Amino acid sequence: MTNLIARLAAASLISGALMLAAQPAFADTLFKIVTVKDEIIVGLNDTELSDFGGDAGGIAKAIASKGSLTLWQYAVRQAKDGERQMAPLQKVGVLAASSLRVEPYKQPFKVLPHE
Repeated sequence: MTNLIARLAAASLISGALMLAAQPAFADTLFKIVTVKDEIIVGLNDTELSDFGGDAGGIAKAIASKGSLTLWQYAVRQAKDGERQMAPLQKVGVLAASSLRVEPYKQPFKVLPHE
C-alpha cells in the first residue's frame, strides 16, 4: 500500500512538472506610467525588466537617465473565445520630461507577451 502511494505521489509530481513546462511563457509584467496629460499601460518581459532593475523604480530611473524609453503599450482586447486579455497594442516612446510616476499595474486578465 505504501509503495502504491509513493508511486501515485511521484506520478502526480512528474505530471505537474510536465504541465508547467508545456505552458507558454506569458506574464509580461505590466506598469502604469502616469504623465502630465494621461496614463499609459506598458509591458516588459523578464529580460527587459531585469535590464531596468526589476521594478517600477528601476524603470523610472532608466527613463530619467536616458531621457526616453521605447516600450510596448498594452490594452484590453477580447479574444475569439470571448476571453478578455491584455495584449500589446503598439510601441510608444516615453519621455522623461512628461513622466511623473511609474507604478506596477495589476489586473485579472491574461497578459500576452510582446515580440
